Parts: sequence; structure tokens; C-alpha cells
Amino acid sequence: MSLDHALLVSLLEKPSSGYELARRFDRSIGYFWHATHQQIYRVLSRMEEAGWLDAEVQHGETAPDRKEYSVTPTGRDELSRWLAEPTDPEGVRDILMVKLRGAAFGDVASLIPELEHHRAAHANRLTCYRVIETRDFAGARSTSPGGQSPGGLDRQRALQYMVLKSGIRFEQGWLEWCEEALGLLHSFKQ
Repeated sequence: MSLDHALLVSLLEKPSSGYELARRFDRSIGYFWHATHQQIYRVLSRMEEAGWLDAEVQHGETAPDRKEYSVTPTGRDELSRWLAEPTDPEGVRDILMVKLRGAAFGDVASLIPELEHHRAAHANRLTCYRVIETRDFAGARSTSPGGQSPGGLDRQRALQYMVLKSGIRFEQGWLEWCEEALGLLHSFKQ
């Protein structure tokens, strides 16, 4: 996925200034696609030059002028093209996995604090996701028979909820794995 397409999705959800977009991005798409504010501004400029975005300058009486970006028909066409493009699942590249394999040749116990740190980080992220689920999707926790939208959500909200549920399941899986790996490391210490 490219940052360009992530920004198109965000701007279709709500036209925004670069600053607003970067803040919203951090609180939503940023959970699974990281980008710095500088990267976002560079890409917005490039997308505007490509004709994917319109930018309307809004003059501020008490604040500096700002550009509010919205997606053009050309930008919608690009998103449609990208949505139809086949993708392969991404491979995992995780330093912790290399460290775990390398522990066979070193001090196994030295990895316990590292795994405890990962467990805490995944538990914190899961808590954050659960707060978002409770706040934004109360009453929509189950999918209706036949694959209809859960809890009567519109298409946009139902798809956002599916992304959130993926994050919840990902964090739950990591927590289960961390517990299992910690149990194994502790058993080697005995």
C-alpha cells in the first residue's frame, strides 16, 4: 500500500487541511500504516500536482491561512484502480523473531524483559482498540447473518469496524504468543 492511497481514503472520509489530516491519520490509519507529518505534507503536494486532490485556501482571521484538501474525480479513479489491483500478503520482518532464534546460542533469560515489553505494548494497543470499539461501535459487535453490516452500520462504518476487528484479533494473537513464548523461556531457566 502506498501512503498516497491511505491519504485518498482519509480525505474521502472527510476533506481536511494537512494538519487535521495528519492528526486524524495518527488516530486511525496510523495504527496500521505509519507516516510522519512531513511525509504526509510531501505526498499531499505530489497528489495535488498529479490532479488527485483539489486544495482550497481558507483564510483565517485569527489563524494562518490553510489549505483544505478534497479528492478529485481523477483521485477517485486512481483509488478505484488501486482497489482492483491484486496484492499479495505482506511478509513478516520482525527483529524479535531473529532474537528468539538467536537465543539458542546465548542467554535465553536475557530475552524475558524484551518479551515482557512486547506483551505490555500489545496489551496497551488492545486496550486502546477496545476503547475505540466501545466508543464508536457499541451495539455493532456481531456480524449479521448473510454478511450484512453489523448493528445496522452504513457501509463506511461497517468497513471501518472490520479494520478495527482485524487490529483487535492481531493484538490478541500477539498476547497469546507472548505468553507462550515467555512460558518457554522461563522453562529453560529452570
